[in-house]
Amino acid sequence: MNPRLTPLQKRLCNILQDGLPVCSKPFAEIAKLLDSSEENVLKEIRELKKAGVIRRLGAVINYRTLGKAGTLVTTHVPEEDVQGVAAAVNELSGVSHNYLRKHHYNLWFTLQKNSQAEIDTVLRELSARFGIDFHSLPVEQSFKLDVRFDVANGEGVAVNGGSTSLTTGGIKAQIPKAKDVELNEKQKQILSGLQNELQIVEKPFEFLCDGKLNQQDVFKIINFLLEKGVVSRIGAIVDHYKLGFVANVMFVCAVPEERIIEAGNALANFSMVSHCYQRKTFEGWPYNLFAMMHALSMSDIQRTIDEFTAAEKIDSYELLPTVAELKKHPVRQL
Repeated sequence: MNPRLTPLQKRLCNILQDGLPVCSKPFAEIAKLLDSSEENVLKEIRELKKAGVIRRLGAVINYRTLGKAGTLVTTHVPEEDVQGVAAAVNELSGVSHNYLRKHHYNLWFTLQKNSQAEIDTVLRELSARFGIDFHSLPVEQSFKLDVRFDVANGEGVAVNGGSTSLTTGGIKAQIPKAKDVELNEKQKQILSGLQNELQIVEKPFEFLCDGKLNQQDVFKIINFLLEKGVVSRIGAIVDHYKLGFVANVMFVCAVPEERIIEAGNALANFSMVSHCYQRKTFEGWPYNLFAMMHALSMSDIQRTIDEFTAAEKIDSYELLPTVAELKKHPVRQL
């Protein structure tokens, strides 16, 4: 772990990733958990933000509950064209993440739009513009998502705090598909406001109040959005590189359809796996199970892969290490 962080800062990082309590003075409540003062907690959070350990403090939105469509896209870009293609992709309003990876398929980005038809149109236009094929790999099943990094214990592993993976009788169940949630105008107003980064002040939700909505109205709407899954949590997004998770790999493998749930759940159970999905394939790409892995070293990741592939009898897989993070910024909803 990063040696600059104090024990209090490490604990604070863990608590903030789990999410702020929905109340007038959430940092005062967090201070009680840490046997500290509100003033000191605010000071420490500001320092973590200034140092870049906390990248963002705000709401994590589940766009699928709003009826949006999304996919993961990949393409092969000749080295001399990477900069131009990446810049064009980053300008797209629906792109939240864009990475350069070490592989023939070297550019990988997420794309959100109002419908699958809009996604198809964007990819056709990109293909026509650059003369290369853009391949869409939408999610078919989710096994793990919304993961926090355990900063406090110093072990360098990701923990599945608040994941939407379910447990039934000791066996992880599939994550149900998100249902569309109809929002009224006041709920849309609060959701729009929550997408702004929260200020590190005593009353961070106060800015949402106006002449028509008082504090209790705001809290009621926020809790509704949380209960419906529109907002996954309101908390900190940390920079895992600054926390020591310098090995970052996308692992992909080919799994027979009849074994995909068993293998997906087994892969999701590894602590260093942050996200795990079954995705559609395309011609020349047989890999249907994807996982993002973060660890202190590549040797740690390789040991996990060796264990998983041996146990699940996986003989067709690839590792796509992260070469560069080209964009990482949430797409604004509504």
